[in-house]
Amino acid sequence: MSVDRERDKTGRPRNARARDALGRPLPRGVSGVAGVPDDLVLAPREALIEAQRLLDETRPFHAHEVLEATWKAAPEGERDLWQGLAQLAVGLTHALRGNKIGAVVLLRRGADRISGYGEEPPHGVDVTGLLDWATALAGQLDDPTNDAGPPTVPRLLGT
Repeated sequence: MSVDRERDKTGRPRNARARDALGRPLPRGVSGVAGVPDDLVLAPREALIEAQRLLDETRPFHAHEVLEATWKAAPEGERDLWQGLAQLAVGLTHALRGNKIGAVVLLRRGADRISGYGEEPPHGVDVTGLLDWATALAGQLDDPTNDAGPPTVPRLLGT
């Protein structure tokens, strides 16, 4: 028996299944965590605060969605910053899901994207701290002898 694919108001296919805290789809009929609205667009500072809240709640997949929405609305000169931040959140998602290889790839890709913003980071983003965090976590995940336990949560904003 085939199930019709869920669609949004415009007719585009969407997966309306509930998701867990790490963004994995749950079986139909099971309740999940609150998601991020598809049309959410926040000002940069608000997006960073909301993404940090989600990271602190161990919901990096949802933080990625907030950062991705900001990336898509960002001016050209900031797009690599926001895309890199979103990739760091997805890297953390993969690390928490146990996908070490995917986590390392995304952590390094995200770090590479944000590295050009280190001199005067926009919106108070702690680029230096995020680069240190991503490098350390990627190194831990890449080392088969390292059993450091669950990854730490990055701080998006400087002090």
